[in-house]
Amino acid sequence: MRTLFLASTTLWRREIVRFYRQPNRVIGAVGTPLLFWFMLGSGVGRSFQSEGTHQNYSLYVLPGMIVLVLLFTAIFSTISIIEDRREGFLQSVLVAPVARPVVVFGKVLGGASLAILQAIVLIALAPLAGAHFAPWALPELLGILIVLGLGLTSLGFFIAWRMQSIQGFHAVMNLFLLPLWVLSGALFPAQGAASWLRVLIALNPLSYGLAAVRRLLLTDPGPGVPSLAAGWAVSLLFAVAAFAAACVVAKGHTRGDLL
Repeated sequence: MRTLFLASTTLWRREIVRFYRQPNRVIGAVGTPLLFWFMLGSGVGRSFQSEGTHQNYSLYVLPGMIVLVLLFTAIFSTISIIEDRREGFLQSVLVAPVARPVVVFGKVLGGASLAILQAIVLIALAPLAGAHFAPWALPELLGILIVLGLGLTSLGFFIAWRMQSIQGFHAVMNLFLLPLWVLSGALFPAQGAASWLRVLIALNPLSYGLAAVRRLLLTDPGPGVPSLAAGWAVSLLFAVAAFAAACVVAKGHTRGDLL
């Protein structure tokens, strides 16, 4: 157990140190959602009103921007898998006498930790948009962010593991990961969308994690938002399934496959 703990924490610490030694990654992961939030909130402003709510658009998109921070950090952190393969570090890790799930957990935990820390920064700015949340909701909000961070980072790991180029990973990101966020109700409520979009939003597991964040962060989450219990249940299932998939794909390939 001590060896397993040491292996996971070493990989976790490496991800943290590596991230903050690259300021461009910090700017990209935090700056892009902040820029989107500012432009969307200022551009649309108080003209946005969904049925049954009078909140401005800047407040409505705030939970979506927090989830976007988690998604971007998960993307940037799992790109390091491709870089580690090129540099030979990944091959060195795979010959260590530890189980593959330990390697997966260390990498995923590092990326998720970075995502959560940056999401907390955005939550600290939430009062600027008029968000008034109860202090007792903060621990539960942190809990759902941890679950979402682990799930999204595990999904990024699953996609990046067999990728041979960063360009290919970005192509998958544009085709799959960003639409996953857009179709979560981050930018528009599902209630006013076309019927086929409502189906996609209902099938999207990220919709329920976003709904949980929205209910914990906003006093008025808006109409048609899934319950907090549903948000927790689906998010937990998503995180477990994504981590299991990452472990399976890591265990299913030998060190020679990654050369």
